[in-house]
Amino acid sequence: MKKLTIAVVATVMMTGSAFAGDIQAGKAKSMMCSACHGTAGISAVPTYPNLAGQKEAYLAKQLKDFKSGKRNDPTMKGMVAALNVTDMANLAAYYSSLK
Repeated sequence: MKKLTIAVVATVMMTGSAFAGDIQAGKAKSMMCSACHGTAGISAVPTYPNLAGQKEAYLAKQLKDFKSGKRNDPTMKGMVAALNVTDMANLAAYYSSLK
């Protein structure tokens, strides 16, 4: 158990966090999101959620859940279809960095 704890702590320390994405890469990828969620992650349409300032781990999980079908939304299913795990982590990092 002690070895496992040390391994997990070492991995997190080396990566910065368990969900660390690249903010700049996420910003570059976010253009497809801005039509519904706004250019700064604040939606002008009340039915679309604001993404700015959400927790990075939460955003990454939601994107993964849309892609896997765990969360069912036809629009989001299409939007995440081409995203890979790195893209989702980067988008989550970008939106969580916004105020």
